Amino acid sequence: MTDALDNLLQNPRIWRGQVRAEASSWESLASGYPKLDQCLPGGGWPRHALTEILLDHYGTGELQLLMPALAQLSQPEEDCEVIRDAGWIVWIAPPFEPYPPALKQWGVNLSRVLIVRPKTAKEALWAAEQALSSGNCAAVLLWTNALDDATSRRLQIAAEKGQSWAIAFRSLQALSQPSAAALRIRLDAGEQGTDLGILKSRGGRPALVRDYAGSRNLSSTWR
Repeated sequence: MTDALDNLLQNPRIWRGQVRAEASSWESLASGYPKLDQCLPGGGWPRHALTEILLDHYGTGELQLLMPALAQLSQPEEDCEVIRDAGWIVWIAPPFEPYPPALKQWGVNLSRVLIVRPKTAKEALWAAEQALSSGNCAAVLLWTNALDDATSRRLQIAAEKGQSWAIAFRSLQALSQPSAAALRIRLDAGEQGTDLGILKSRGGRPALVRDYAGSRNLSSTWR
């Protein structure tokens, strides 16, 4: 019976789930929120992939969710006793003006922050793809309502190519639309704080993290 099963599994038409293998290949970046990290494969954000954040209204906590990780990425890295400059943190088409004192309070190196304001949604997607694939950006944040399955796949490929973290903020109206993102989450106001729903996670499973930030002070990062 064992030999027959082994022979069957060698058939290329047979798909075998590799959850643990995918999770182990997910190069992670700690989110700064233990309750969230416990629910993410590898214990953190997918560093070289596309993360989608869906929410009802912009300015309701989406930036605070990312601040600890962005602060870490904005600092120089030590590799084999060689100090390397941090990559750029690029913001593309943000809906409001970032508040520099708040970013600095979170530990973000303002000298590595670059804000891009394209004239059209098409230009915004082009800028995001170029920034991600350049190899010079640690993270690229994009606010868009023009993302579909094909463009999300392009951003995912660009993030892998440039070894960059892509973050796309989208309306809840995009919930029913397919996406190539490695991680897809939803933010909602909960009874005690902000609840975070993991809708899709490569190598993981859906989960709901209630009041993910706990008692941590989430000062506004918008002007």
